[in-house]
Amino acid sequence: MAPSNTSTRVLERTDGGSVVKRTVLPGGLRVITEQVPGVRSASVGIWVGVGSRDEQQSVAGAAHYLEHLLFKGTGRRSAVAIAEEIDAVGGELNAFTAKEHTCYYAHVLDEDLPLAMDLVSDVVFDALLATQDMETERGVVLEEIAMRDDDPEDLLHDTFVEALLTDHPLGRPVLGTEQSISSMSRTALHGFYKRRYTMPKMVLAAAGNISHGEVLRHARRLLRDRLVGDRPPGTPRTGRARLAKPRKLVLHTDDTEQAHLMLGVRALDRHDERRWVLSVLNAALGGGMSSRLFQEVRERRGLAYQVYSSVASYADTGHLSVYAGCQPDRLGSVAGVVHEVLGDVARDGLSDGEVARAKGQLRGGLVLGLEDTSSRMSRIGKGELSYGEYLTVEQTLARIDAVTGDEVAALARQLLARPVATALVGPYAHPDDVPAEVVR
Repeated sequence: MAPSNTSTRVLERTDGGSVVKRTVLPGGLRVITEQVPGVRSASVGIWVGVGSRDEQQSVAGAAHYLEHLLFKGTGRRSAVAIAEEIDAVGGELNAFTAKEHTCYYAHVLDEDLPLAMDLVSDVVFDALLATQDMETERGVVLEEIAMRDDDPEDLLHDTFVEALLTDHPLGRPVLGTEQSISSMSRTALHGFYKRRYTMPKMVLAAAGNISHGEVLRHARRLLRDRLVGDRPPGTPRTGRARLAKPRKLVLHTDDTEQAHLMLGVRALDRHDERRWVLSVLNAALGGGMSSRLFQEVRERRGLAYQVYSSVASYADTGHLSVYAGCQPDRLGSVAGVVHEVLGDVARDGLSDGEVARAKGQLRGGLVLGLEDTSSRMSRIGKGELSYGEYLTVEQTLARIDAVTGDEVAALARQLLARPVATALVGPYAHPDDVPAEVVR
């Protein structure tokens, strides 16, 4: 008989009828659901706390390669059968790999939740990793690397992270390299799979027109023999990354029509309570059409079509970066304005109006982003995996609203005084050919 549920908690119950519940099953698997009345869809995902930072250099790209390979066949289904079953109900079945986690998910009509859970769990837990399939998918991953290399913005991002985080595993591309993928053996990849994909590192998340009890019943049925033992669930990653000094400039010579520039500094890890302040700073700097960078670079001077800032937060470090794409002969001017904007914000902070607009943008983006069940599933699943806690939408909005202009100014002074790493993709044969304004 399946083990009984002994640790279910209600995390939120809203006036609108939504209910968020969390259960820890034997073996350490966490199950978190959000019942959303009035919708006709369901989204389910298995979040695995394994990403590219967990790889040794010799198997760089293993987490992403594995994500591809798990869809190539299981003990009960061929790759064709997997595709046919999800297409037959008009659903979506997919996955993605990040620096610190991997997610396998399905989005279907509510009545097809049993099939979605069956497919996702079959792929994650019972993949064959056949040698022939591995060779086929090796070619696909190598094509994906080639496609990344042909996309200047994607290539720039990987180049920038390498410049900023240097030789730390977080600094390596999620895709791996042509060399590491070409040389990776089935034994190495299978070992990575068996060692890393364990119940305590996993979160099963579901959202939509579902009930928590229904999800638990299907999970127990599908994972019968795996839900054993008294292992506790994994705890969120923490620590302090040991990082070498950032590289001032990494140039990737490419015969592109535009120069693609990204520069930035190391910022906050995701456990830092100032992450809400950083979100406001980022939104005001380059998060929308009224942002300081967009107004100064594009609207007032017409130097670039695209310019924005972004934030990435990991368990033990993070970064704040600025991207701009422009004609090569405008690169010096664009870089000069970007540095000028960052310097002004570091010195003087932001105006009350800028802070208010940034907070409004974040509030709207959060709420509007939860209009579909896939977003809700991602929010609760990633939150459980990354933080081990649940924040309601109202609690999150309150954290954003509590940010003050003084806090934003203090954080800007601290972060924007740090060493800057710069990456550039464009038609420059040598660093000496790059305008002096790019690196300060």
